[in-house]
Amino acid sequence: MPQLLLGLLFALIIAFLAHRAHSLSRSGAYAAILVGTLIFGLGGWRWAIILLTFFISSSALTRSFHKRKLALSEKFEKGGQRDAAQVLANGAVASLFAGLHFFFPAASWPWLAFAASMAAVNADTWATELGVLNPVSPRLITNGKAADRGTSGAISLYGTLSALAGAALVAILAAALNPYDRASLFTYYFLVITLAGIAGALFDSLLGATVQAIYHCPQCDKETERHPVHTCGTETAQIRGWRWLNNDLVNLACAMVGAAIGLIF
Repeated sequence: MPQLLLGLLFALIIAFLAHRAHSLSRSGAYAAILVGTLIFGLGGWRWAIILLTFFISSSALTRSFHKRKLALSEKFEKGGQRDAAQVLANGAVASLFAGLHFFFPAASWPWLAFAASMAAVNADTWATELGVLNPVSPRLITNGKAADRGTSGAISLYGTLSALAGAALVAILAAALNPYDRASLFTYYFLVITLAGIAGALFDSLLGATVQAIYHCPQCDKETERHPVHTCGTETAQIRGWRWLNNDLVNLACAMVGAAIGLIF
């Protein structure tokens, strides 16, 4: 119980600061309090470090090169201020395994699955934030055709390398902080978590190129994730994908794939 209360205090401070910095909306701050309390309160400080690494690095990248990425905001469903759905999409799977760790404290698999899910969402976020800076147009993961920057399912060299770096950052921390056997399993944990992170990010791109709901703005004549209205105020019409599968659910799937690969290994 004391650790859970400490986790709540920790989460309150981080969420408040993030809300003041406009990294989280009001609903996002509430969701961050829930996720932070569960991960820190049920997992511990090692788990909190991994969560903070994701949150701080992703928030910093969202703010970086803001002017260069501003023109692409019309492509994305939401802006840089994360709401509750975005926070839960990235943190729900990690929170689940923090909870499972509470019930199975001697087992190592909750830590590995937790870290793998965080590596996946970190890889995906880094790829999204830095991939749009690629000097040449990205290509769809399904057929290799050139696409506009910011198109769901499009990958690039910058994006892929950024995903690798994002996954590796979480992996090296998770391997170093592994509370079970840091010395003999460091390389194994690092490789598995990095692989899980890259796989999750690529699965995210695959969903984005195939079944994620994508819309069209007739006024701007551009594809977008935004619905029901585009940034210009025009109503958008669905052109492909499953209507219920938005970007938040795709991100949740990314985290689930990362965790699943961690569990498999």
